[in-house]
Amino acid sequence: MNFHELGLGARLVSRLEALGLTAPTPVQAKAIPHALQGRDILGIAQTGTGKTAAFGIPLVVALSKGQEKAAPKSARGLILAPTRELANQIVQSLQGLTADLRITLVVGGKSINAQVQRLAHGTDILVATPGRLIDLMDRRAINLGKTGFLVLDEADQMLDIGFIHALRRIAPMLGKDRQTMMFSATMPKEMADLSRDYLTDPVRVEVSPPGKVADKVSHSVHFVASEQKQGLLIELLNGHRDDRALVFSRTKHGAERLIKQLDRAGFAAMSIHGNKSQGQRDRAIAAFKTGSVRVLVATDVAARGIDIPDVGHVYNYDLPNVPETYVHRIGRTARAGRDGRAIAFCAADEVAELKAIEKVLGTSVEIAGGRLWERAQVAPHAQKTRRPRRRAVGRSQRLAA
Repeated sequence: MNFHELGLGARLVSRLEALGLTAPTPVQAKAIPHALQGRDILGIAQTGTGKTAAFGIPLVVALSKGQEKAAPKSARGLILAPTRELANQIVQSLQGLTADLRITLVVGGKSINAQVQRLAHGTDILVATPGRLIDLMDRRAINLGKTGFLVLDEADQMLDIGFIHALRRIAPMLGKDRQTMMFSATMPKEMADLSRDYLTDPVRVEVSPPGKVADKVSHSVHFVASEQKQGLLIELLNGHRDDRALVFSRTKHGAERLIKQLDRAGFAAMSIHGNKSQGQRDRAIAAFKTGSVRVLVATDVAARGIDIPDVGHVYNYDLPNVPETYVHRIGRTARAGRDGRAIAFCAADEVAELKAIEKVLGTSVEIAGGRLWERAQVAPHAQKTRRPRRRAVGRSQRLAA
């Protein structure tokens, strides 16, 4: 199948070809025809499989019809994303699809006054993080009453971050007669409940089982003491100094400590996390993309926002507390058909997290080094699978997104 067969116009097909897109991915082939018919979509697909174009193409087609213009302080279409990085990546992808529609980005970490001024003229597509959108709504800078299209990208992470209350405030403000599309790589129960609240008779598009790792990712685990993680990471990174590697730390302070150790070991490395300004985060990702920085240390703020095809290795330096996050982290490698490796480190007090991850995956993670910690070695509080309660976040936390 090619994009012509999906019923797209020659001009859009030409733009896709200029982007190197000649044939739709499975999720695009399944979702786009239904979306073009105006159906609500619930899409479940691995990261790196083309979900952005799956909702971006039909959105551009629908908004390009006729001569309708956005009214002042309004948006014809709204895309919500959980992180600044992902929102920025969506804008870049949409700009490759059309030069005729006005696309506006509003996220935390940027001047809200400048965003208010841009929205004063109205926009065709508004890409936003929920926290900043709520702030703009409170300032009466945006009216969503005429918004006919809503996209929730990586909706499950929005729930993890605690944006459910923001979503409940935003959705009722949109036009009642709207098309809604929801996409994610995993399908926890909370997201299934959310889909019933926001989607009307949706078409479910599923190209892989929820929680399935991309086929071209080989992933494994090293059982290693916490105090030995730094040495093991440096040893493994030395084996592929020319490759880009993304390293996930659970905490911001842990990321900074790790950066100092990598710098001493001679690695060109930078970090991104919630304590970094948006400018610092943008510069770090830009340096990682160009290759001037080969190692990027990140907290989960980056798990959904980095779309760099040649990330060869992902390291789970700390295992995530939420098991579905593991799928999103390692989805930063093996993108656009490439191969990739994901390596996890598991300390004695992280066995519960590993077991929870394996339950989501439906399989055991291959052991690359060490041996499974003996039960007696596991701290008592770690013998039970721990999963934090989803909770609302305060205004200061929302602004970090």
